[in-house]
Amino acid sequence: MDTAIVVLLFVAGLVLIIKGGDWFVDSAVWIANITGIPKFIVGATIVSMCTTLPELTVSLLGVVDGEYDMAVGNAVGSVTANIGLIMGISLVCIPSAVKRGSFWLKATLMSLAAALLWLLCRGGRLEFLPSIILLVILAVYIYDNIRDAKKNIGTEAVDAADKKDAPKMIVLFVVGVAAIVGGSQLLITYGSKLAALLGVPAAIIGVTMVAIGTSLPELITTLTAIRKKEASMSVGNIIGANVIDLALILPVCSLVSEGSLTIGRQSYALDMPVCFGMTLLAILPPIITGKTHRLQGILLLVGYTAYIVVLVTKFGVA
Repeated sequence: MDTAIVVLLFVAGLVLIIKGGDWFVDSAVWIANITGIPKFIVGATIVSMCTTLPELTVSLLGVVDGEYDMAVGNAVGSVTANIGLIMGISLVCIPSAVKRGSFWLKATLMSLAAALLWLLCRGGRLEFLPSIILLVILAVYIYDNIRDAKKNIGTEAVDAADKKDAPKMIVLFVVGVAAIVGGSQLLITYGSKLAALLGVPAAIIGVTMVAIGTSLPELITTLTAIRKKEASMSVGNIIGANVIDLALILPVCSLVSEGSLTIGRQSYALDMPVCFGMTLLAILPPIITGKTHRLQGILLLVGYTAYIVVLVTKFGVA
């Protein structure tokens, strides 16, 4: 394929996810405003479910094609990127207070899912039946979100202007999701081709294009939320996406893989423990102090950078 076409499609993917993130956050904020649902809950449910679609799609396709390391690495690596890179950027830019009542259970479920996934994979395989416990964690997470949403729905009347905006915002929501998913696919596909044309090693392509690439929706949504000063939605989106990544993707992949998913040595020895450690660094300061911290964001970014260095130099793969 001609280099100019590859570059054009790569840029098109970037534009799609940037604009899609903008439309998506606008419509999600409108949903929060019109219903009275806290923005943290909107971020932890609607936004995160939709922006997790690239990870789920890539991992399922990896299993179907027999690329088990790709499937596992994408699911776990995306969580690490969400926390170390994306949440790190968010906290450095806008540290904020958190509502412990909404935060602590969801954050604990995220770390519990990371710990259980690591434990369940200790034999080099993830069996579907034991992994049902991860689906239970996902069910508890969804139930808690629904309960919070019902509890916090506002009773005040919606003004006429908001009601008139409904068709537009629904269209923006749907188009935003489509743009994020489609743009991410373009960026991953043609970003990889561009890297190959430039002679970038395959290992580096994998660690950057796959794990970070499938996290681009979360990154764009977070950057857009930061620009709009919606810090609570940014944190909610990241935590929600991570719970879904950890508790849904690999159990489903295990089921598709005839009930047993192969786990590589790198995934169990490095990726999963680092992922678990990142979740603890992400949740403990807010649970203890009631707010996130700029220093916490710096430590997340430093930790993620160190992880990438070890991954490339020690294991030689992404």
